[in-house]
Amino acid sequence: MYYFTDDCLLGVEMIDNEHRELFRIINETQELLNNELIEDKYHQIQEMVERLKEYAEQHFQHEEEYMESIHHPELELQKQQHLIFCEKIDEADARASGNEQQEFLEDLLKYLVTWLYRHIIGCDLMIGKLKPVQEKSAIPVFTQQYVTGIGLIDEEHKELFRIIGEVYRVMEEEYLHDKYDEIVHLLEELKDYTKFHFADEEKYMQSIAYEGLAAQKRAHDAFVARLEGMNFEHIDEHQQETLEEMMEFLTEWLINHILHTDKKIGK
Repeated sequence: MYYFTDDCLLGVEMIDNEHRELFRIINETQELLNNELIEDKYHQIQEMVERLKEYAEQHFQHEEEYMESIHHPELELQKQQHLIFCEKIDEADARASGNEQQEFLEDLLKYLVTWLYRHIIGCDLMIGKLKPVQEKSAIPVFTQQYVTGIGLIDEEHKELFRIIGEVYRVMEEEYLHDKYDEIVHLLEELKDYTKFHFADEEKYMQSIAYEGLAAQKRAHDAFVARLEGMNFEHIDEHQQETLEEMMEFLTEWLINHILHTDKKIGK
């Protein structure tokens, strides 16, 4: 069962509701995969694929129209990712009539889950912002409100705040005209440290049999995928823009993830 958790919320009601619908389709796909009473699932698979195609067409149109209305800078990137998804579903439609129905459903489910979490958390999160719990300073500071009560996790969160502070420092540096090396260094530091931190966090959740572990892993994977997917040629050509986007993404993701997801672990 896959759940639409708080760290998937954009704060844009229409888009959030449509994302919830995709979670429902994913869960229905899993139920069909696990249903041993139906020997021939051809008609159910066809219906599922058609629903996905209709859903994608409607949802992506709404999302792109909203992004255009607010002049969102990542509209073209979103359009590309939406196109890739639609092409994948078209390929699935061609395979749906095959004999390996269980294998088809397993592949479809894996693709939908991976794409959904990475797309929402890696890209869609920046379309809309959750209302801040308190007014945020330009540089995010680790304060009492971010304390989970788990010493190891809190110390590692402090380090993440420190790295984000470095991103802000480079972004605000007026006399450094070529910031490419600094950006690449910060990206590598972020990737290395987040992988280290997420491994510790997941190990702790596993030790206490935390029920939200699977959802946390997907959120962590999506965050790392976003960092690893950054285009270095684009970074070199648009250094200041990259830093501003990094700052916005890192701040929003980290604060919302700690407040709405990680603090639940401590409880």
